Amino acid sequence: MSDPDRLSLDGELGAGGGPVARPKPAHLSWESIGLVAVGGMVGTGLRYLITVVTPQWSGVPVATLGINVVGAFLLGVLLELLAERSIDAGWSRRIRLAVGTGGLGGFTTYSALATDTALLAAAHAGQAAGYALGTVVLGAVASAAGIWLSRGHLRPAMVNARNEP
Repeated sequence: MSDPDRLSLDGELGAGGGPVARPKPAHLSWESIGLVAVGGMVGTGLRYLITVVTPQWSGVPVATLGINVVGAFLLGVLLELLAERSIDAGWSRRIRLAVGTGGLGGFTTYSALATDTALLAAAHAGQAAGYALGTVVLGAVASAAGIWLSRGHLRPAMVNARNEP
């Protein structure tokens, strides 16, 4: 029988009989919080810059639509590439937190979509509904396209020169 004081929270014993060392969860690590914060500042700044320089088209805030669709695509690419190559730890987790959660999380914006939709609805309810629904559908398609592309569907097929006629 083992000593209950020597068990880790999940009951696992290490090689030396002591509890297994577990890294802190990402949300409790200052390094992880810092990566998300820095990535978020960059993503939010880039989004702000794009919205300032992009004019509306016939009253429709196309910058927000474009930002959300591009961000969904890039997030699909990033997360699929990271999932294919490694577990969510070490450098892979740092990239996911800084670029995905922070950078692309700050770049994309649900709050601006909601605000833009509400402002558009005050004058054109049908246009606002189409804008909101279109953004969500295009974002889902863009995310799926990013995942599909990152799985190598556009990479040239490897040809074995010895098997050619």
